[in-house]
Amino acid sequence: MLSGGRPLALVYRGQAACAGCSEAVAALLRGAPGGFRTEFCGPGEDRPLSAESLADATVYAQPGGGDVRQAWRRLRGYADAVRGFVHGGGNYLGFCLGAYLAGADSGFGLLSGVGVEGYIYSAEAKIRDTDDTVVGVDWRGQRRHMYFQDGALFRPRAGATVTVLARYDTGGAAAVVTGYGAGHVGLVGPHPEADPSWYADAGLTNPDGIRYDLGFDLIETTLRGG
Repeated sequence: MLSGGRPLALVYRGQAACAGCSEAVAALLRGAPGGFRTEFCGPGEDRPLSAESLADATVYAQPGGGDVRQAWRRLRGYADAVRGFVHGGGNYLGFCLGAYLAGADSGFGLLSGVGVEGYIYSAEAKIRDTDDTVVGVDWRGQRRHMYFQDGALFRPRAGATVTVLARYDTGGAAAVVTGYGAGHVGLVGPHPEADPSWYADAGLTNPDGIRYDLGFDLIETTLRGG
């Protein structure tokens, strides 16, 4: 798991991820305090997504992508490996699509105390389309803005052990950390990994500037288990 003191994070890259999404997540992990050594895994990569590969890692990260059901058709063959990794003490990070894929419906089944749904389809949503935009959130009591495109909304269930890091303006959870077996699951609906090219390509501006501290907080809190 360690190389020169740096833990290994495996990041999925393949047809279930969008162009540039895997690379942005990997860059976030490398830039986090302490820094990760990152490698891509998946079909066509030097490392397959397998139990053997995951045994070397501290973190498995599932980046953003397109349609959940289409992505799941490509990923369902890896479900046992991912579940086994997290249940045995590994850490799963899910960004946007990767957060949806943590659920039981068309997903890895890593959540027992949290429901996942599309924010834009919730009754209280202020965004109703799938266009790229910037969304306001309350992150640990601070008003912040994040890149957003059809991200997830999380609904912790009564009695579940869940750390809510951020909430949308509606009060719904935008980023959470919870447990699965001996491992930890960190999920975020918006994109804390979005780099300047994302904003430029979409013609968007983040009023906070482009900062990565929210992503670092998600990573660190997940590793601590909440």
